[in-house]
Amino acid sequence: MAPHTFPNQTGFYRGKVRDVYFIGETQLVMIASDRISAFDVILPRPVPFKGQVLNQLAAYMLGQTRAICPNWLDATPAPNAAVGRRCTPFRIEVVVRGNVCGHAWRTYNSGGRVLCGVLMPDGLKENDFFPQPLITPSTKASEGHDEDITEKELLEQGLATREEWEQIKAYALALFARGNELARRQGLILADTKYEFGTYGGAITLMDEIHTPDSSRYFYADGFEERQQRGEKQKQLSKEFVREWLIQNEFMGKEGQTAPEMTDEWVREISQRYIELFEKVTGEAFRPEALPEAETFSRIEKALAGK
Repeated sequence: MAPHTFPNQTGFYRGKVRDVYFIGETQLVMIASDRISAFDVILPRPVPFKGQVLNQLAAYMLGQTRAICPNWLDATPAPNAAVGRRCTPFRIEVVVRGNVCGHAWRTYNSGGRVLCGVLMPDGLKENDFFPQPLITPSTKASEGHDEDITEKELLEQGLATREEWEQIKAYALALFARGNELARRQGLILADTKYEFGTYGGAITLMDEIHTPDSSRYFYADGFEERQQRGEKQKQLSKEFVREWLIQNEFMGKEGQTAPEMTDEWVREISQRYIELFEKVTGEAFRPEALPEAETFSRIEKALAGK
């Protein structure tokens, strides 16, 4: 989707998968594209309906968690578009981990027991539950890779005050508990996820997407313990299958590496798995809706005008 100019627009930012428009000093438009990224690199081909899945799933989850803390979302005028409050962001990604998997497992399996200054206990197998969820923050990079950071470092760098960080941690753990409650209803386990926070009107406010396949990893609860006991891979709903495919093709976003070719069949499979996740997580049928760009922008402009 080509950049657009909205009335009273004051800025534009194109992220890895989202286009963000700043409207005046208080509003934001976020359009979820069909671009897909992994290892902080945009992959060669878009994935049909991925933007709609992310936008509608995020809207669902923001609605389900609004009682826990304020969030940025006001409206979703188009399948892949959201309008909301323009927050001043904390340059921190707040990663909450209930299970030792992904980055945590790669660290653990290589012999590391400390991640972002947080101690991980001995004796865990891949995908085991931690005794309690861990918060492992990272810096939010404008470009390139996010970097792990400890609580001590982020406070020393002034990324948040002690009071702000304690509130952020409390919100993150409460959101993760709610996410897992919703997941369990659907026969899933929310294994790990990330949150981003900012301030709006002086209040700490939840920003961006939450509990989507781009920001979270889900396991199927049915048979989880049996698979763990047998040492089998867990059935999961997440973007990890894309990362695993890239690793198998010797790509991890490092300098000099080239992303492998994405066949039509592989792109269709990714799309189908994103749709499956939406339906499994929400319990609702996904209804693909491909709007012309002009209609999308028209709906957004009406929402911005309060119509």
